[in-house]
Amino acid sequence: MPYPPRPQLRPLQEFAGTATSRPEPRIQALVEEFVIEQYRDGRSLREIAELTDRSHSAVRNILDKHGVHRRGRGASKQPLTSAPPQNHDERQRGGGSRR
Repeated sequence: MPYPPRPQLRPLQEFAGTATSRPEPRIQALVEEFVIEQYRDGRSLREIAELTDRSHSAVRNILDKHGVHRRGRGASKQPLTSAPPQNHDERQRGGGSRR
C-alpha cells in the first residue's frame, strides 16, 4: 500500500507571489526575518519554502547568508504544531500568540 502524499502548506498571504529575481528590499527583509525565526523555532526548510513561496535552495541561501547553523537531515526532534504561523505582520504588531 503506498504512503499518502504529505500535506503541502500554502504560501502565507504576505509572501505569495513575491519570489522574483530582484525582490523589493522591504519584502526580502521580511522574508529573511521570517525564515530565520521559523527555522530557529524548528520548522523544516521544506515547510519554510512552502510558506514563503520560495525554493528550498533560496531558504537555505538565506540561512547561510545570516550564518544560521543548519540542523542535520531528517525529522526534527522537537514537536511542532502542524498549523502554519499567523500572519507575519500581525505578530510584528504584537497580535496573536508566539510559539
